[in-house]
Amino acid sequence: MTFRQFAYHNVIRNSRVYAAFFMASIFSVLVFFMYSMLMFHPNIEDKFLRDIAFGGMLIAEIILIIFTLFFLFYSMSAFLQARSKEFGLLLNLGMEKNQLNRLIFLETMILGAISITVGIFWGFSFSKFFFMVIRELFLLDSLPLYLSWKPFALTIIVFLSLFIIISISSVVFIRKKEIIQLLKGYWNLNEQDEYVKWKAILGIVLLLTSYSLVVLSLLKMSLWLTFIIIILAVSGTYLFFTDSMLYIIILIRKRKSLYWHPFRLIAFAEGSIKIRENARMFFVVTIVSTIAFLSVGVVTSFTSFTTQYRELNPVSIFYASDWDNPFEEKHIMQIAQELQSENLSYELVKFNVKKQTSSSTHEQVNLIKESEVNSLALALKFPLVDLKQGDALLVPNTQEDFGNLTPQEEQTVLEESSVPIQLIGEYKQYIFPSLVIEHRTIIISDEDFELITEPLFGHGLKESYKTFYAFHVPEWLRTKDVGTDIDKIIVASMGTTNINPNPFYFVNPGLNYSIIRSTFSLLLFTGLLVAAVLLLAAGSFVYFKLYTDLERDKKQYDVLRRMGVTEQELVKIVNRQLIPQFFLPWGLAMVHSTFSFIYLQAVWVDLAAVSIAKEMLFVLIAFTVIQVSYFYLIRWRYLAHIKAS
Repeated sequence: MTFRQFAYHNVIRNSRVYAAFFMASIFSVLVFFMYSMLMFHPNIEDKFLRDIAFGGMLIAEIILIIFTLFFLFYSMSAFLQARSKEFGLLLNLGMEKNQLNRLIFLETMILGAISITVGIFWGFSFSKFFFMVIRELFLLDSLPLYLSWKPFALTIIVFLSLFIIISISSVVFIRKKEIIQLLKGYWNLNEQDEYVKWKAILGIVLLLTSYSLVVLSLLKMSLWLTFIIIILAVSGTYLFFTDSMLYIIILIRKRKSLYWHPFRLIAFAEGSIKIRENARMFFVVTIVSTIAFLSVGVVTSFTSFTTQYRELNPVSIFYASDWDNPFEEKHIMQIAQELQSENLSYELVKFNVKKQTSSSTHEQVNLIKESEVNSLALALKFPLVDLKQGDALLVPNTQEDFGNLTPQEEQTVLEESSVPIQLIGEYKQYIFPSLVIEHRTIIISDEDFELITEPLFGHGLKESYKTFYAFHVPEWLRTKDVGTDIDKIIVASMGTTNINPNPFYFVNPGLNYSIIRSTFSLLLFTGLLVAAVLLLAAGSFVYFKLYTDLERDKKQYDVLRRMGVTEQELVKIVNRQLIPQFFLPWGLAMVHSTFSFIYLQAVWVDLAAVSIAKEMLFVLIAFTVIQVSYFYLIRWRYLAHIKAS
């Protein structure tokens, strides 16, 4: 048997231990390759979309590279430590340290070569489906599969470099130990439970403080407070697993009523060993799981926003014109012609808006006619307005106004024209963009509208009028190319403020939605795949820790059998051993995610008045089902190996 064959058979012999690591590596390569295929796709010609695609994919690639490097390094170090007896035996039989280093290098490169090859193969196989999804997200006509050397070269170079770095650096864990240390094995059960009391208390305090700051930030949001919360939560999580959990177990041991129970005694005794040995692994799994939960949660929250976007923007294209706007006729003709050139049918409703002063508030109000509102309501399938002369309805300015507008109970008089009206409620639909309506808008009857003939105080007759043009387009998603020239003028002139210096205002929800959807969907689809990699990696951490401890666990359970423990009792003991390893880091990650979602909900309400509570609950329930299923799957295999011994 040659040296290379020996290395190859070592990999095959340890395939059970390497299985989860191998799957996570393949999936990382697969995702990285598909991202690379999109980055270099020749058919994304639109500069904005190309920048989004390249920027989003580049961020995802960097995250994957950093995480994969960390994951491979951590995994290989754990594998090598678990095989320390094997390496000690080889050195005792005459193998030189340089040969052992070469063996480890070859084994790692064999794993890397197989992972890269299989990952690229499946990545290219799924690229067509990936492009179909991206095509729908970007609303592109076509995004065909293509063949180029660039994605292949980038993926091979990046991951080959990662495996070489890991292969060279991982031998440090073996080089520093003498043969006698390696033969004794990595696990030393004679170690005492080590923790520092003040660190244990500090870990709990830091976690509670971070949660309290989340609640505090709901009252007053601040960017610097967000960074402080993250730092406190990460530090508290680390101390919680390294010190706090051992401190809690010691406190439980002192209470004989809790500790002196056959199964609990075994569970807590072994639990302190597991926590001491796996504290850093629990910390990594908690942080990785939290990031994965948040990635999916953010995806879901953005999806909630895009689904409610149409409700917030029911008018397909909206144009508002001041009395002194010289471009009004030109712009309206341009919009109509562009709609016709796109073969889009539309309905146009023109609003003649009058300005008056309300006697109850002494502020300016905009007045629109009942019949014009009903014309738009028919097109949008909204409830019709039926007002008697003298009655009026308030129009909500933003989504937050629904149910919060307080009509004046007393009779209100439109002072300039001396027209009395009674505000009887609010219109139950949001129809005009909030940036258009600078003042309170009121729907009045046609009869009252005709009675308003006097100009606003201090203004001329023409200055007291304003015109709204509402285009209703059933296929509003296809309007993304309509009015782009007008939209550029608005965006350029408004800059970073909400003050519009132009004598007109234009908004095309179809155009804005295409940008929002393209940006959010791509970045969050990226986050979804990255989250899948993180979850798979988090699961593999627990998996290989279980199987690297398997031989030692077999001996322990064999001793228990000889003492008379039945199969049912053995299952109970195994459950109490496995549940903390699976659900302790996962449970803390769920708590972290819950408070993060509470903060995210407050952010969304502040930005867009969008509730994501149902979506967040769905994400948490979905991850609970996944984790429980994964637990039973691993427990089934673990018990099978234990019973087979």
